[in-house]
Amino acid sequence: FTDLVLETWDLQCERNGREHRTAAMGCQQLVVRRGQPFAITLHFSGRSYEEGVDKLAFNVETGPCPIETSGTKSHFTVTDFPEEGGWSAVVQQQDGDSLSVSLCSPPNARVGRYSLTLETSTGYQGTSCHLGHFILLFNAWHPEDTVFLRDEDERSEYVLSQEGLIYQGARDYITSTPWNFGQFEDDILSICLNLLDANPKFLRDQNQDCSRRNDPVYIGRVVSAMVNCNDEDRGVLAGRWDNNYEDGMSPMAWIGSVDILKRWKKFGCQPVKYGQCWVFAAVACTVMRCLGIPSRVVTNYNSAHDTNGNLIIDRYLSETGEEDRRSRDTIWNFHCWVESWMARPDLAPGYDGWQVLDPTPQEKSEGVFCCGPAPVRAIKEGDLQLKYDIPFVFAEVNADVVYWVVRGDGSQKKSTHSSVVGKNISTKSVGRDSREDITHSSEYPEGSEKEREVFAKAEHEKSSLREEDEGLHLRIKLSEGANNGCDFDVLAVVTNNTDAERLCRLMLCARTASYTGAVGPQCGMKDLLNVTLAPRAEQTVPLRILYEKYGESLTQDNLIKVVALLTEYQTGDVVVAVRDVYIENPEIKIRILGEPMQQRRLVAELSLVNPLAAPLNNCVFVVEGAGLTDGQQIKELEEPVEPQAEAKLRLDFVPRQAGLHKLMVDFESDKLTGVKGYRNVIIAPQP
Repeated sequence: FTDLVLETWDLQCERNGREHRTAAMGCQQLVVRRGQPFAITLHFSGRSYEEGVDKLAFNVETGPCPIETSGTKSHFTVTDFPEEGGWSAVVQQQDGDSLSVSLCSPPNARVGRYSLTLETSTGYQGTSCHLGHFILLFNAWHPEDTVFLRDEDERSEYVLSQEGLIYQGARDYITSTPWNFGQFEDDILSICLNLLDANPKFLRDQNQDCSRRNDPVYIGRVVSAMVNCNDEDRGVLAGRWDNNYEDGMSPMAWIGSVDILKRWKKFGCQPVKYGQCWVFAAVACTVMRCLGIPSRVVTNYNSAHDTNGNLIIDRYLSETGEEDRRSRDTIWNFHCWVESWMARPDLAPGYDGWQVLDPTPQEKSEGVFCCGPAPVRAIKEGDLQLKYDIPFVFAEVNADVVYWVVRGDGSQKKSTHSSVVGKNISTKSVGRDSREDITHSSEYPEGSEKEREVFAKAEHEKSSLREEDEGLHLRIKLSEGANNGCDFDVLAVVTNNTDAERLCRLMLCARTASYTGAVGPQCGMKDLLNVTLAPRAEQTVPLRILYEKYGESLTQDNLIKVVALLTEYQTGDVVVAVRDVYIENPEIKIRILGEPMQQRRLVAELSLVNPLAAPLNNCVFVVEGAGLTDGQQIKELEEPVEPQAEAKLRLDFVPRQAGLHKLMVDFESDKLTGVKGYRNVIIAPQP
């Protein structure tokens, strides 16, 4: 027999991409998921492959110095009876000189960039040929992969969907902002792999790091640390919360992760300025989805930051409702993190499923600013000793808030009001643009011992609430929506649930605020020294909040914090109520002109009315959408937009991919910033 000579080969990027659900990453490179076979075609010249005479073997290698013992290198021959648990190669079909071979990785293989080499031998003569590179990802479709997710709709949303909604605003006024995750956009996969190689654990011990890349728990921890740059590593984003963003991008201006990841790469892995919690979470979500781990961005309202770990957040107020900064503990209006779906073989059974990963730099974990993965189940159960970082996340959703009123003489009076933490935990619904409330995502079966335990705790909480109902009650409500540029009323509603007349002082104070709970200057105030409450009666007191007072100091979070203090003269008891009012931005109207079809030009017409009493200068529309626009389009308006006039823009784009996509729009100007809008567009496939 003459030697078997390999002439050409085809890694079948397009076909394998379709079968492995990676086609959206383009067909320039082979991207496959672990545990699932992929086919390649070999063409020989001179003669065809003969079973029994010719021996074919493959080498796959990943990482800088691949070794078999650490799972980063594998050598396997073409055989009809592959070994269990390793890489395998089987002949699929032979057609003349061409041979189709099906390769398959084990479902626990290391993910990342691999090189593929073919060794052919006939008798003692052998030659080796490098066939190219491929990338291996986690596989949520494979029952033996640790990230296996059973439901197809959930896999579509949490692995394949390139766009989503992130919830913000305030607990009483939840808003959503569109986000372009874009995990399949050009270059994003290679940037995500670069991010793994830029992590300090890899730089310390490359072999050990690469050998652990089969474990989503390890990968999640690395990603959580690498998305922020607080450890002097080459992290992706710098965080900033002080409203001074001139030397970078305001966190409110981003509408997607693609722009951020590309900037990080372009500037040599220097941190991109600036991020806040939802930006950190969204970028981490992009990286995890890109690597194949099912992930979602989750928002927790009234999120506690308990620095001393006692599960109590103490807030101090002066008698005029001014916040006293004597505690480092804070309550954020909302806080976003990522939940990723994976098994936890490193823990006792029962903790598989959603895990919290929080890339926002808050507290160190094992000496590094990262948080998680913390099993959602363990957070619900209060299993604080398990890995990783459960006490911190447990406090975010379970701490108690106590308000102390500090009197002029320095004495403190505890308010009868216990505010609630960890409310309306929200994420985008699967397959729909609506909010799913996952606050109770692990309830217990009815009648179980556990259910009774939780019920007893709830009963105890209810009884303490009932006591409150018997005395004086205070709440703050809004008469109607609060729109940017307009004056509006907030109402303090005071109820006397006793049979006696009560004489009180009512103090109302409004200040502009950030979502982290920090407050700015006062923008509304009322102090009523003699409020007489009839028995079993209710009284409503309005406070008018004027745009001329709040407009200048409104932060880009668009929040006003209203504090009400009711002091009863006879007993000295104090009741506190707090409400965060979200100031609504105008709507961006988006019209699509033309027939939406793949590779056919479409026009988007964007408009927004200036609601303010002053002109808007330096107006910019930023538009992007995975599969729709080629990257990001930035259009500046030439003229200022006068009060009540319309900012208008037409732009065209050529959709590259069929299916449902979101066109996302951000509007920026000198006085109105971070205004978001989106439009769903269904693109028909090319005929």
